[in-house]
Amino acid sequence: MKEYQDVRDQLLNMLEDLDDRLGKITADVKHVDHPLDKDFSEQAVETENDQVLDALGNAARDEVEKIKQAIFRIDAGTYGVCTTCGEPIRKERLAALPFANQCLRCAERSQGR
Repeated sequence: MKEYQDVRDQLLNMLEDLDDRLGKITADVKHVDHPLDKDFSEQAVETENDQVLDALGNAARDEVEKIKQAIFRIDAGTYGVCTTCGEPIRKERLAALPFANQCLRCAERSQGR
């Protein structure tokens, strides 16, 4: 675990940033600061914006889960090992995507490339 302590710290920082972002998205979607406009056309625009924010929130929640799994793998001593083939994940891939759980070959296969 010592080998990946910096990565773990980076993942925890990413998690904190995502939690902040999710809080803001949730507040915006719930219209905490301001209710929906009374004008129907403005409501339509605001509703469309809410759908975009909801999609961003879903993507952030998915990333949060991936980060939590990566932290678990660090703590378990299995970080940096492909969950599909068991081979090591290249350091360059982990540097670019610290929550990667598959080597590039397996990731491309699972995406149908």
